[in-house]
Amino acid sequence: MSSTSATWFEDRIAASVAPLLPGFTVEAVAEIDSTNTELMRRARAGRVEPVLLVAERQTAGRGRLGRPWQSASGQEESASLLFSLGMPLAPADWSGLSLAVGVAVAESLDPSGAHRVGLKWPNDVWVNDCKLVGILIETAMPAMPAMPAMSAPGRPDASRYLVIGIGINIGARDADGMRTPPAWMRQWRPEATAPEVLLELAEPLVRCVREFEARGFAPFAERFAARDVLRGREVVLSDGTAGLCEGVAWGGELQVRTDAGLQLISSDEVSVRPRGMAF
Repeated sequence: MSSTSATWFEDRIAASVAPLLPGFTVEAVAEIDSTNTELMRRARAGRVEPVLLVAERQTAGRGRLGRPWQSASGQEESASLLFSLGMPLAPADWSGLSLAVGVAVAESLDPSGAHRVGLKWPNDVWVNDCKLVGILIETAMPAMPAMPAMSAPGRPDASRYLVIGIGINIGARDADGMRTPPAWMRQWRPEATAPEVLLELAEPLVRCVREFEARGFAPFAERFAARDVLRGREVVLSDGTAGLCEGVAWGGELQVRTDAGLQLISSDEVSVRPRGMAF
């Protein structure tokens, strides 16, 4: 890792989040292999403090299903916001966490919905079928000593170290090599910068995760439905199954009406696209 000279509002972000997450800190680096990989390394070594790690550039960023996250390069480096949030978590049920995180991100980037920032199950934020945000959620069982749960007393075995990786396109991006065409925030906010967007997003994101820990996905279900970009559309799963998307169930599963009936899709190994879009 190398240090950064950019201003990331570290103190302001830490001050806004600390009441929700005692001991929380913010770290900013110029370059790293992957912010998610770094926080997972720390967790496995027993370092489980709550932290937000932001990088100006990632050399080995990762997305869902092992796909690479392509950082902007050269003069485009400032066009991406790349960070990971790490914290201990002990929810009663982990189902739907990526959807709840997506809700927090979409609502922060487009509070009124005027810019059509929507949610694509299970972990992407889209604008007009173009990808604006990628989300990668991982968990680790830290090395001893045992990790204290942030909440949920009496269920210490449920506590794990959560790492949420988020990549947001801030400025214009080249679509070469991308599975889904990119969208970017400066399409509707020409003066947007990565540090400003991080400042706006960090506290609502942590608040969302703490609410999920306490109440599960149910409080987010209707908010997800309001921005669901697949609902009512013909979709195809990566295993070739086709059907009509009927939205998301209360447990966070994708509901697809196929020739064999209604299927609830929850596997992390399944991808879904609107009919006609390539995987």
